[in-house]
Amino acid sequence: MDSTNSSQTTDIGDYMKVFACTAVMMQSVLTFVLKTSPSFANQNIIGFLYNLVKFTAPAFIFGILYTTTRQTNQYTIKNYPAYLYKQWLVLFIPTICWTLIYLLVFPQLQQHFQFNSLGTFLWQFVNGNAAPHLWYNTMMLQFIILMPIFWLIAHLTENKPILSIIITITTVIFYLWWLCFYNTHVSSGNNWYLLDRIFISFIIYGILGTLAWINHKVIEKYLPKFFLLLLLLLFITFYWTNFELFSYGYPVKLTNAPYYKLSMTLYALTIISLIATLALHQLKHASKLLPIFHFLSIYAYRAYLSNVFWLQIIWTLGGQTLAKNNPILAIISCYLLTWVLSFTSAYVLHIGWLEIKQRVLSKTVLD
Repeated sequence: MDSTNSSQTTDIGDYMKVFACTAVMMQSVLTFVLKTSPSFANQNIIGFLYNLVKFTAPAFIFGILYTTTRQTNQYTIKNYPAYLYKQWLVLFIPTICWTLIYLLVFPQLQQHFQFNSLGTFLWQFVNGNAAPHLWYNTMMLQFIILMPIFWLIAHLTENKPILSIIITITTVIFYLWWLCFYNTHVSSGNNWYLLDRIFISFIIYGILGTLAWINHKVIEKYLPKFFLLLLLLLFITFYWTNFELFSYGYPVKLTNAPYYKLSMTLYALTIISLIATLALHQLKHASKLLPIFHFLSIYAYRAYLSNVFWLQIIWTLGGQTLAKNNPILAIISCYLLTWVLSFTSAYVLHIGWLEIKQRVLSKTVLD
């Protein structure tokens, strides 16, 4: 089934969001468990698992731009206010609410430093330091704000495959330069963590997500033919990322596995291609899983926002004790509980909010 036939339902972007959200929760759990100083053998497992799921931000950005381009590629700047208002309701308000919850309920989760004044509170709020995972929101929301740029790319490349190729090559060259710049100036010891928060660090995935929809018919035809090659690339890049991480020795530090390395970039692109291949296969055969992926994708971002909140509660209520005695069991149990609670809360809060709005509107009409 051509993905255009499901323009109002499931697409490749939905699969990206669900896989990314599901995997990123494992990143959170692994980070918590590693702080309990497990044995070297368990550190090996944690390191392997961390590298295995280290594709989350690229896949989410790719998925967001793919789906958003599919739904809005005919938009122009005239549509921007209405588009931005919709995103404000769907993305910005949940981000603001959860950021406040982290800062006020779990201030110990802040990164880099603790707020001690209104100014530092606002700084922690806007730059993603309120919790370990919120840096991503600061970066991702920039893509939402800058969507007219991607509409322009979509308009320019529609029915112009050569221009798509040129833009892809230009993007790859720029991103290779960016990786060199990052590894030269940041990995050498400078604490430029704010570079994680700017969209340029993930621009390749946004542009490729946009172009993937514009050229979706070509991708649907040829991408599945490279499945075996993609599996080989997966093995090579996964080995490469683990070789780099463990070359630093022990104790294992997950900060030694950043996104901004050639190995990680190739690994993320390989995983993105494999997820797309799976999505295309299930779209073609009208899989019964399509509605499930679409449903989960609707709540993926909100589940992501809450996952560290629930993990912190689980950790306090026994997860930390379990991790000290049996790290592997702690990883499995904390992860499953976090996933279930995150998606359940996202759904319940959404339905509850809709119910409140409906009652308020009904009362207003009656009055």
